[in-house]
Amino acid sequence: MAGEQPVRSAEILGVRVDDVTQNEALAILERFVDEGVPRRVVTPNPEIVMLARRDPGFRALLNASDLSIPDGVGLLVAARAAGERLRAHVRGTDLVLGLAERSVTRRWRWFLLGARPGVADEAAAKLVESYPGLEIAGTLGGSPDPAEDGAARETIRRAGKVHVLLVAYGGGPQERWIARNQAAVGVPVQIGVGGVLDYVSGRVPRAPAWARRLELEWAFRLTREPWRWRRQLALPAFALAAAGEAWRAGPAARWVAGAFRSPRNPRP
Repeated sequence: MAGEQPVRSAEILGVRVDDVTQNEALAILERFVDEGVPRRVVTPNPEIVMLARRDPGFRALLNASDLSIPDGVGLLVAARAAGERLRAHVRGTDLVLGLAERSVTRRWRWFLLGARPGVADEAAAKLVESYPGLEIAGTLGGSPDPAEDGAARETIRRAGKVHVLLVAYGGGPQERWIARNQAAVGVPVQIGVGGVLDYVSGRVPRAPAWARRLELEWAFRLTREPWRWRRQLALPAFALAAAGEAWRAGPAARWVAGAFRSPRNPRP
């Protein structure tokens, strides 16, 4: 990862995930803004990891990011099973809200891109209401279609100085959009935020605090949006793949490999 202080990372099914807490991630984002160089931030969860497992190009894109946030407790469990460590589940929504609070004092200007029609505007209004003094430079629904990139870039440029760009096109399209446009838009912090704007706008309720503490957000969302069941199939698939990877890398695998390895200096 780019930056002055190296950040330890874990590899989950081929995807680099940085071992950061929320406060550490916010400090890194603050440094990105101060440095002024366009940076790309990804927030992988098990669903995104499984997408990257099927798509080597997308996996390479994630691994080339400037910061990779552990946005899923499943990543922590998979890392532990593989003998690695991720200290914290950093939820994308909490990260965005923490960044909004910091942006008020630092006078950082935001641009919200993506989500369903009207959601970015509603999210902007809620953010300004919750964090008085936060300046939203502009919003745009836009499209992840590469043919529409030029129009989106022009809209962002016309908004003036922007320090934080949130892109909400869903896992996969949003990361590709940022990778294509990172240098052209020139925004220091560019984050793919998935459904965060839906939560912030109030269109989709967040799981209650007790469900978040028990890491049951996925179950709560499924009760509210049962049509998501097909997407939730990525969770057991991720668990099985991570378990297989852990077994192959674990003590049992090393013992089996050693049992069949010819000794370097066999006794006569």
